[in-house]
Amino acid sequence: MPSADTNGKICYLEIPATDVSESSAFYQKIFGWKVRRRGDGAVAFDDSVGGVSGTWVTDRTASGSPGMLTYIMVDSVAETIDKIVAAGGAVAQPASRIGTMTIARFRDPAGNVLGLYQEG
Repeated sequence: MPSADTNGKICYLEIPATDVSESSAFYQKIFGWKVRRRGDGAVAFDDSVGGVSGTWVTDRTASGSPGMLTYIMVDSVAETIDKIVAAGGAVAQPASRIGTMTIARFRDPAGNVLGLYQEG
């Protein structure tokens, strides 16, 4: 049973991939996610702070047209976009400043669109 401080917390993501090795290497290189093999043989990840885990799935179509959009917090949107493009991803929405935050959207190697978020 969840404790009061974890009730409602987002804890697990399934990310569509056409090539799990390519996608896992991309996220590991860009965001520092810890990639591991689960007991069932699937490749899984833990985010850079250990708050969210997940896996890549090949039985679903990439989310190329965002409905629900996941944002990844980064130190620098500009530097992260450069790394994404160099690693085979693409810019889906250029960086823009909204108040004290900067956001952008990118496409990963499978075509999923995710967001980047920088505070300050």
